[in-house]
Amino acid sequence: MTSATLLFLVIGLGLVAWFFGRLKASGLQSRDKNSRSVLHSLPNYHGWYVALWAILPAAIFMAVWSFVSPALITDAALTSPAALQLPPDAFARAAILSEARAIAYGNQVTAFNPLSQSMVEPYRDAISYYQMIGAVSALLMVFSCGVFAWLQIKPDLRARTKIERVTMLLLLLASLIAIVTTVGIFLSLVFETARFFSMVSPIDFLFGTEWNPKAVAGPRGETGFGAIPLFWGTVFIGAIIAMIVAIPLGLMSAIYLTQYAPAKFRSWMKPILEVLAGVPTVVYGYFAALTVAPALRDFAVSIGISNASSESALAAGLVMGIMIIPFVSSMADDSIAAVPSAMRDGSLAMGATHSETIKKVLIPAALPGVVGGVLLAVSRAIGETMIVVMAAGLAANMTANPFSSVTTVTTQIVQLLTGDQEFDSPKTLAAFALGLVLFIVTLLLNLIALRVVKKYREAYE
Repeated sequence: MTSATLLFLVIGLGLVAWFFGRLKASGLQSRDKNSRSVLHSLPNYHGWYVALWAILPAAIFMAVWSFVSPALITDAALTSPAALQLPPDAFARAAILSEARAIAYGNQVTAFNPLSQSMVEPYRDAISYYQMIGAVSALLMVFSCGVFAWLQIKPDLRARTKIERVTMLLLLLASLIAIVTTVGIFLSLVFETARFFSMVSPIDFLFGTEWNPKAVAGPRGETGFGAIPLFWGTVFIGAIIAMIVAIPLGLMSAIYLTQYAPAKFRSWMKPILEVLAGVPTVVYGYFAALTVAPALRDFAVSIGISNASSESALAAGLVMGIMIIPFVSSMADDSIAAVPSAMRDGSLAMGATHSETIKKVLIPAALPGVVGGVLLAVSRAIGETMIVVMAAGLAANMTANPFSSVTTVTTQIVQLLTGDQEFDSPKTLAAFALGLVLFIVTLLLNLIALRVVKKYREAYE
């Protein structure tokens, strides 16, 4: 019996336990005419109380057993007569056992080593034996824990309180996953970045102007890991060109949808606009590389820019700006709509026109929310990779020419970690240093955005 089959069986038995627990509670409830005063909790809570007792202990046992059983299976296979033929070399034994294990589990069809084939049957016997032990133990646990919980059902059992405590614990664990994941990512970046800075000077990395990760030292003594061109490319594409596109279009679309558009038009136009945020970035990348970039190159040539590249910062920035329009538009839309109607009505009553009210009353009042949306959009833009890879190129250039090829931090991280890499060389570890800088910048932008939005909500809620 596979682990998935056993898990579904345990869940099915848990539902059966829920039915019998609820049935018993309903029977206790129906013994008195004033049935609502008999049970502390409704029958459903008693059913879930029995079901959780039946499922959770067995599920915890299965999780622990999945970590313990592989070692037991290997030990059992090594006690077979076929194991006496294994070579004494630890590396060779591990390779043979790994191949035999893969065949026994069905992940591999044939063995390249005859000794591996001889160990397949001992592995299969051990797997069947310990799977049977795990399945029988889990089912016995379901039955025994379910019966124990079923016998506890009494009128004064506070089943609702116990279920709510378990639910709160599960919600707490779910909320901690994001925090623990973020802390783990940050610590791993810090550790690897410390290794990188033990090989390369932080000053040279943060303020150097030559990015050449193939060599530690450049022709004039530079480290070759100067990240200023990457930082500039990230700012140039994500924070300048993309924002020039996204802020006006996003803000104007929000103003139109909230102040001028009919309600029926707004009801279907706003979801269509927000669909842009759900389009995969690789689709934007194809659009930028195959449509926008060639058109911009032809336009540059037509106006006399002969050295225009088919991979340009302008192409990536324009498409990236279109991609993040929903971030600006949605936040601005919500902020403008949340401005108290008394402010708009007062402005109109004083004789201001509709456009003057929007410009001098609504936009200033909604400005904190708009700024929060812009900062969130910037943090999204500087972390974009696919559009830059496909439309802006990989050249680390310090240029303000939008028709030239530039690259960003995320693009270089992908390039440095692609393929087989040695994680003890400064070239590979540079990716973690770049990731840490990007992580800190994005975190600061998000914190600023949340702070601005929080102040806005405190003012108008």
